[in-house]
Amino acid sequence: MTIGSTYDYPALVATHLPAHAPSSWRGRFPSPPDLCFNYRKLVEHDFGIAQATQPDYKICIVGAGITGLTAARELLRCGFKNVTLLEQSHRIGGRHLSALNSSQSPLLGQTPFEMGAMRMPMFNQAGESPLDGQSLLAYYCKRFELQLSDFPNPGTPHVRSTGIYLHEGLLEGQPEPQMLIWKNPQGHTPPPTEKLQKVYAKWRHFADQMTRQVAQIYGTPQWESVWAAIVARYQRLSFRDLATLASVTWNAHIPEDFGGLGMTREESTLFYSIGIGDGSWGAFYDVCCLYPLRTAIFGFSSQLQLVHGRVGINGNPAPSPYLGQTSLKDCNDLSFDAPRYLGLAALDECLLFMETKVNGQSFYDHCRERGKGFLTDTSVTRLTKLENGQTRVTYDWHASSPTGKAERHEDFDAVIMTLPSWIIETHIQLENFSQAMLPYSIINAYKTAHWETSCKVYAPLKKSFLSNNRKIPQIMVTDSFIHDVYTYRYHDAYPYDCILLSYTWEDDATKLASFDDQTLVNKCVTELDRILLRSANIKAPISPYIDTQNAIVQRWMTDKSALGCAKLYRAGTYYDAVSLMQYNRDYAHICGLYLAGESFSVDSGWTEPCLRGAIDAVINLCNTTQAAFNGGFTLDEYPQYQGQPSIQQLPTTQAETAY
Repeated sequence: MTIGSTYDYPALVATHLPAHAPSSWRGRFPSPPDLCFNYRKLVEHDFGIAQATQPDYKICIVGAGITGLTAARELLRCGFKNVTLLEQSHRIGGRHLSALNSSQSPLLGQTPFEMGAMRMPMFNQAGESPLDGQSLLAYYCKRFELQLSDFPNPGTPHVRSTGIYLHEGLLEGQPEPQMLIWKNPQGHTPPPTEKLQKVYAKWRHFADQMTRQVAQIYGTPQWESVWAAIVARYQRLSFRDLATLASVTWNAHIPEDFGGLGMTREESTLFYSIGIGDGSWGAFYDVCCLYPLRTAIFGFSSQLQLVHGRVGINGNPAPSPYLGQTSLKDCNDLSFDAPRYLGLAALDECLLFMETKVNGQSFYDHCRERGKGFLTDTSVTRLTKLENGQTRVTYDWHASSPTGKAERHEDFDAVIMTLPSWIIETHIQLENFSQAMLPYSIINAYKTAHWETSCKVYAPLKKSFLSNNRKIPQIMVTDSFIHDVYTYRYHDAYPYDCILLSYTWEDDATKLASFDDQTLVNKCVTELDRILLRSANIKAPISPYIDTQNAIVQRWMTDKSALGCAKLYRAGTYYDAVSLMQYNRDYAHICGLYLAGESFSVDSGWTEPCLRGAIDAVINLCNTTQAAFNGGFTLDEYPQYQGQPSIQQLPTTQAETAY
């Protein structure tokens, strides 16, 4: 997502904060606000999270996306030997989708197109290596030796120039249409023109003062109560409301109130398209304002990284398990995609195929040795709570086959559900779960969640564009239907670079739904040429550099394994989202159903909350089975989510309007 992606202030502020005591399990700023806990410290322990006392406890994980793969690996590290991972498709990784030219040798590197997640926060402080950030993602990238580089976000020092094209090139009333050029080599140059700088300044006033205050309190004993008050103040406001809400100077007597951005309607319209100079925020204007605040203030948008994969200095995949295979077999002898170790998908492949320090086996090898435990092309259709306390998982095996599909079932002591919530509602029947096990409020919270549509259009780009072109900006932000355009390079040796021709969300993505893929590719290129040729300071097309015949389009809303790109929440529904995160602590030990993944998080569109959700499920499952936690950790040191306060607990300004 483009929200706040040039905003590194949280990482800078963090360098001046006192360090936590080495024995503390508290999180370090910047980190997600809702659970102030150092997950990395627990997971990077040599012997994993815990030592299982019931190694034969039967566990089923539904979904082999990043959440399911992480849970499977960490359960194996804990010593749970009876884990089954079910995946509906013929590949792993879910919305980590690094598209490659399959005709090229799997031993050679090439440019991946990141059709899903692409820019990754590591939650590192300024001056600290991304791999040393206090995050699970940083830990796994370091553990698997994944190569990173600074993501070429608009308006950052990591791009040669950013082009801004708004109001048909006449934003400032100039006589001829122009593409505004923003060069920011040191990271301190504001966007061009007075209008954009006013919008930028209003955002910075709000965001900087909020960041300064929360950074000082994060990780202290007061943090949970402070964050709860901030949530109560802002959870009923949309982002659109926040943009025009009056600006204030922070007052220690009302610590939860940071006011709004104080923009005029015209400035808010610009903000819709430009954000802080790095791409449209408009897709998020009608969601709860806590989402963009979390994203920009707590490190999700600082120092973002591009994941190259598990590659050497030559850009080719490093020696890794099963590298060079064209396909592999699951435990029922069905074929699924073999690992290529390129792009972000390398993270998912490493989780499945790289050995663990504890038992020397990968999860995949462990399953193949026992002859069961990893199934692809397997679609779960029903979960039934049995009288003996187990859960029966019914699934269609060989689900994609028109003739060979067969219904099967198996009983488990625990089930970890990682699927997108709309998939759960429309594809899986829940039977015999009482209100004490699975309250309807929980079911309703995930059934009524809002999932975004998103569309990405990638194409190969000739090397000469980034090597020789000096006229057309490297990155472009527009209020046209294409919106955001990115060009970047992974390696000089790869045969082509890549261009993300269009990156859209919500209504902006829905507009593109009626076109077939090739028509959409051609429309994007034609529109981009039109903008560039219309701009008096450019007057050059980009189409000669683009291979439209090998372009790829991804529409997440119509992807049958996703039904959406990222789960968001509307104003007034934040506590519903938090209740889903509380579920494992409050109910999972009763019924053996654990909820994990983005569906049960409040940080949509990012990988870190998926990883944290997986570890949360493992922590609670270990506690249920009386596993012995490592590193001196106990559940007493694991903070709890803050639920909805009563009227008496609300800040005065919120309580006055609650009725």
